[in-house]
Amino acid sequence: MSLGVLNNISAIYAENNLNQTQSSLQDVLTQLSSGSRINSGADDAAGLSLANGLGANSAALTQSSTNASEGVGLLQVADGALSQVTNLLNRAVTLATEASNGTLNATQDSAANSEFQSILDEISNIGSTTAYNGQQVFGGNFQIFTGDGTKGGGFADTITLAALSSAAVGDSTGSAGLTYTSGAGTATSTLVYAPVAADSVKLSTDDLTSAANAQTALNDVYSAVQDVAAERGYTGAQINTLNAVSNVESTEQENVASAQNSIQATDYASATSNLSKYEILSQTGISALAQANSSEQLVTKLLQ
Repeated sequence: MSLGVLNNISAIYAENNLNQTQSSLQDVLTQLSSGSRINSGADDAAGLSLANGLGANSAALTQSSTNASEGVGLLQVADGALSQVTNLLNRAVTLATEASNGTLNATQDSAANSEFQSILDEISNIGSTTAYNGQQVFGGNFQIFTGDGTKGGGFADTITLAALSSAAVGDSTGSAGLTYTSGAGTATSTLVYAPVAADSVKLSTDDLTSAANAQTALNDVYSAVQDVAAERGYTGAQINTLNAVSNVESTEQENVASAQNSIQATDYASATSNLSKYEILSQTGISALAQANSSEQLVTKLLQ
């Protein structure tokens, strides 16, 4: 090999290798510090696309589980209110049974009727004031949405709770449905079911002013007790359904997060090994570059 100073080829080779080593070392340090194997599209374009998609799925599934849990909260509020209505109706049964006996005088009938009317007022009050997140529960139509974050991969569970008042006690004819939109967004399939009809009972015109009226009221209250029980059965079924949905979403989110982690997370065993390798190569590269530069000094000895 001839000696020359025009181009130091050995130094150029050493410099290029050192630059590549430094770039690889920087990538490894980025992986170690971020905890992610893929920090840009240049690292793994296909892997980044897949990991980002799985990340969106995971976020949607997490929120969907929360949505279902919030739906359960709504239904539990309704069930709690209906439980109090049942307690009031049981007291109304006692009063109506007492007034039906015919042994009470007019003053006593009036006292029983006064409490009976107060019960009816309280039932109407429960129906109008029971709310969840500022929205009236009874008479409302609620759509509980869950999905996996993909286009069209969403489900809408529609819950309807009938209005509640002394004029309409125990209506469980509200429907619940599940609507699915296909991925193309061009077709939908809807499954809707309604519980066994339990027509609401009108108590607002009943009174206990006489034994005959009390017996009529008693029959109506008995029917209302059964209808409220049917409505509570409807809300209970929906609570179980939404709890199942929430559990499914949580399990799916766990699996999706695991898949994302396997694609994107830094393998610290491999990364630390590469770190040691590139640190050594960096040191040897600098040494080689220094040696290549010093070899040019041999030319000056020929000129002495």
